[in-house]
Amino acid sequence: MLHTLSLGAHRLSSGTELPALDVAFNTFGQLAPDGGNAVLVTHGYTSGPSMLVPGHHVAESSWAPLLGPGRPLDTDRFFIVCSNMLGSSFGTTGPNTTNPATGRPWGPDFPAITLEDIVAVQHRLLQQLGVRHLRAVVGPSYGGWQALQWALSFPDMVDAVGSLVSGLTHPKGLSSEATRQRFANHPAWNGGWHYGDARMTDMLTELRRQTLRSYGLETLFEARMPDPAQRQAAMDKACRQWAERFDPNSMVTLAAAAERFDVRERVGEIRARLLFMVCTTDAIFPPDPAVRGLLGAVPGPLRYRELDSPYGHMASGVEWQRLEEDLRWLLDPPAAA
Repeated sequence: MLHTLSLGAHRLSSGTELPALDVAFNTFGQLAPDGGNAVLVTHGYTSGPSMLVPGHHVAESSWAPLLGPGRPLDTDRFFIVCSNMLGSSFGTTGPNTTNPATGRPWGPDFPAITLEDIVAVQHRLLQQLGVRHLRAVVGPSYGGWQALQWALSFPDMVDAVGSLVSGLTHPKGLSSEATRQRFANHPAWNGGWHYGDARMTDMLTELRRQTLRSYGLETLFEARMPDPAQRQAAMDKACRQWAERFDPNSMVTLAAAAERFDVRERVGEIRARLLFMVCTTDAIFPPDPAVRGLLGAVPGPLRYRELDSPYGHMASGVEWQRLEEDLRWLLDPPAAA
């Protein structure tokens, strides 16, 4: 069950104040009396806090098999938190939520944010939940950036971070202006005030279809559904469900935050145990010898993995079985690492 916590006003790193901040999140397991057994799982660019909840589609539910008693995300040992990030569209304050000053969605008026802001909101949420220490922060893609930012923003609070199918900076193709212009060319955009126009849902459905194909979704569906008609229907349904919930203004907001993210010169500051995994066929974050070289500056325990998989950017969800041993390494107590 998705929960929402109201945290009151929140000042962003830019100095702009959000008059009201709500955070949507899921939790699993029990928090220890000392507040020190928590694991934060962070989600990707256009997914949400249901990545650990069975029964959804595509990125949602992708890590659900990793959760439960005795699983790598062990609910008998850990208190697992997965929150919707600031600026997204699945319950946390963002462009599709109400601006108290106007009574209508923030839309394109939502203020600029950074990865530091996203992590700061997660930190406030965890404090309210009673979490005092994190065994790990781990996530795929955009979630991997959040994990790295946690290691830099709150180094004394987190033991380990896992960055999967991700990078040390944003990929060249993720441009907020290019994203905004793509929507601006559509007649339903209306300067970002598209709310209530069904044509935008149609446009988002097609955009989602193209994006997931580039991520390797067709390979996944071909393996699961040999019949072409059944496969197409399943893909169309997944894309439509996402389009009906996601605000394109969130894509612009989060792309702009990503443009400001670059930790290549700060990897030597990462004291937490680090799992860094890429996929050999990922077109977004392909294996890069330069990145591997930079990771040599990490002073603490490091595990670098190149996952040989045909599933590209979706490999961390599709190939969840192959994450198990590495996640157990990440979450083991330091004395056993």
